[in-house]
Amino acid sequence: MSDLNALFEAAVTNSKTLSERPDNGTLLKIYALYKQATEGDNEAKKPSFSDMVGRAKWDAWEKLKDTTADEAKQQYIDLIESLR
Repeated sequence: MSDLNALFEAAVTNSKTLSERPDNGTLLKIYALYKQATEGDNEAKKPSFSDMVGRAKWDAWEKLKDTTADEAKQQYIDLIESLR
């Protein structure tokens, strides 16, 4: 378990030093996986239609409902590694 956490923390650090900025869809996936891995299922109130960015983030996170923290961490690690 601690190995996964260490790899996840390394991936979070690596995500800040990617050579190219990922496209918006990938950034949303990175955000959602991070939130699922660190906070679990989305319990936040859905943002209004006028908050387009907040709503996109909320929707991306909501799609990961019932994904375990360990699964989200592994997917996050795999995604960041694929972008390096």
